[in-house]
Amino acid sequence: MSSRITVTALVAKPVADVWNTWTDPAHIMHWNAANDDWHCPKAGNDLRKGGSFSSTMAARDGSFSFDFEGVYDDVQLHRRIAYTMSDGRTCEILFEEKADGTLVTESFDAESQNPVEMQRAGWQAILDRFKAHAEAQG
Repeated sequence: MSSRITVTALVAKPVADVWNTWTDPAHIMHWNAANDDWHCPKAGNDLRKGGSFSSTMAARDGSFSFDFEGVYDDVQLHRRIAYTMSDGRTCEILFEEKADGTLVTESFDAESQNPVEMQRAGWQAILDRFKAHAEAQG
């Protein structure tokens, strides 16, 4: 049985802006990396129940890349996104409007190859990059 990992970030933007930055492939390519050694040179997103997404995660030095893919199980505009990854694990993202911004809560099934804390740190780093990118938008 796998563990469930949760990461959060409070983004100082309205929920509609946060949602757009999270779901628009042009934005995804800017924030979807755990650190500056990686980037996301390609992203596609068919944001609807049954639709699929794919983000190419690549080392900037060209040494390694992989596609992070899945299918949406539920999409509730400005509230919730749930999906199943290509390896069968699930993820849920909640968007909650707060007085000082939007709380993004991402919960996902851990994989079995890497320690849970390593996975939590990696996903939190990506979420932190998302926050920084979203807050920098006009």
